[in-house]
Amino acid sequence: MKYTSLKIFCSLILIVICLESLAQSTSEPKGILSGSLDLNANVFLKDSSINAFNIPQYEKQFFGGESWLNLRYDYGSLSAGIRYDFFLNSNIPDPNNSFTQNGIGRWYISKKFDKIDVNVGYLYDQIGSGIIYRAYESRPLFIDNALLGVSLKFQLFDNLTIKALGGQQKNAFDIYSGSIKGINVDYFLSKGEESPLTLAPGLGFVNKTLSDEIMDKVVRALSSYLPVDRFGPVFNSYAFTAYNTLTYKNISWYLEGSLKKDDIYFNNFAQKSEASGATTRGKFQNASGSVLYTTIGYAGDVVGLTLEAKRTENFVFRTDPTQRLLRGYITYLPPMNRQNTYRLTARYSPFTQEISELAFQLDYKHRWSKKLNHNINLSWMNTKEGQKLYREIYGDFNYKPNTAWNITGGFQHVQYNQEIYEEKPGVPIVNTYVPFTDILYKINRKKSIRFETQYMFTQQDFGSWIHSLAEYTIAPQWFFEASVMYNTVPKRTLIGATEPEKIAYPSFGVTHIAGQNRLQLRYVKQVEGIVCSGGICRLEPAFSGIRFSLNSQF
Repeated sequence: MKYTSLKIFCSLILIVICLESLAQSTSEPKGILSGSLDLNANVFLKDSSINAFNIPQYEKQFFGGESWLNLRYDYGSLSAGIRYDFFLNSNIPDPNNSFTQNGIGRWYISKKFDKIDVNVGYLYDQIGSGIIYRAYESRPLFIDNALLGVSLKFQLFDNLTIKALGGQQKNAFDIYSGSIKGINVDYFLSKGEESPLTLAPGLGFVNKTLSDEIMDKVVRALSSYLPVDRFGPVFNSYAFTAYNTLTYKNISWYLEGSLKKDDIYFNNFAQKSEASGATTRGKFQNASGSVLYTTIGYAGDVVGLTLEAKRTENFVFRTDPTQRLLRGYITYLPPMNRQNTYRLTARYSPFTQEISELAFQLDYKHRWSKKLNHNINLSWMNTKEGQKLYREIYGDFNYKPNTAWNITGGFQHVQYNQEIYEEKPGVPIVNTYVPFTDILYKINRKKSIRFETQYMFTQQDFGSWIHSLAEYTIAPQWFFEASVMYNTVPKRTLIGATEPEKIAYPSFGVTHIAGQNRLQLRYVKQVEGIVCSGGICRLEPAFSGIRFSLNSQF
């Protein structure tokens, strides 16, 4: 794989040199070379009092980091790019382990020919909202499921586009052995002039083919099952979707229905065999699945309203069904909860349940005046069978009495099924109540100070918390922060302790921006909890140490 990537890299460099030579020999302008560098470095400081220990970084390595170097070259209608990834004792792939590897993480070439776009390499794309297919990257969770293959996009008419794609899914510095093929048709229709009614319907189809290697692993697993739980696996499975966006004046309505034909997937929930009566936790199944998703919104000058609903049944669709956690996903199911930003309001965040979920969300915004507005958000999630998963009641207000002050306050109540989301058997539903305030004062045109305070009352999990933060800004270059999260009424006894202890988790940091460069240095103590990115979440252990990051554009 590395040798092949090196040959591809050399080929891209040769293309760049040829294009530069061509540009110099003509009157046309030269191409544009741009790029970015992202670097993270962590110093791990062992702290057994918060369970930050017993992984390689704390016990012997003490350092871990990652970096990504992106280069892009644009010349007319041709673009070429390459990304070099470097991981050294990194805990991003697995928070409880260490990962060291480096190589070319992505390359691509794109060319436009009149009404045809051709893309070759590691490609990011999606069909509809991504329910049957989405190739994307989310570095905080080590998600990079780009498609190594070819994509063709035909603009047949001004309002009709057909896209075809095919290849294999990326797996870190390798690829999964199965294959993915798909086709997508998008249409656009507009009627009226002053207040046009627009329709944007689309259709999508994806075929997944398992390799012999993957099928052998599935067959070996099935051979250990009871006869009543076995089934005849097939190499090919299919997913279909139909969607439409309707807009009229201030109203927008999106509707998508997706079906997945019989497909092999791993059901991690406890299941009872109808024939044998035996209960097992986690086994392969072969079944069809479906998702129905809709969102309708109204955006006015004073009021904004959004309603969402989603029904999911057996929609696990991976390029390799033997993979677990966040690996090998072909699909992306839209999250149905508010994406909270404050430390305590975001502490218990749900993630999509592919086996069984019935979810609704309402978001209401009201602008009372130029100085005052408020927001209300409600989220409700159950399994189709009626088991409670998640509830959230959230409200906030923002008040700007003058140019110097900006005051935000609010309240959140959450019910969170920790047994399902974190796979912790026997634990009760977590109930939290979180009031919060955020006050910003602008000292002058460049200097400001911000105070943020949240309190979480709960009698489950770790118990109640308080989180406070102070931030001082000297725009546009310097940002200083200090915060502490304190377990005021502890309920959980940590490893090595004899009873629950009140523990503080302080953090201090400084950020400097110089032109296109952003540098950040922080000392962090962080409690175990859910980490989310774009609605996809995972449970991460506690962290103690120093973090440095560099983001540079050129």
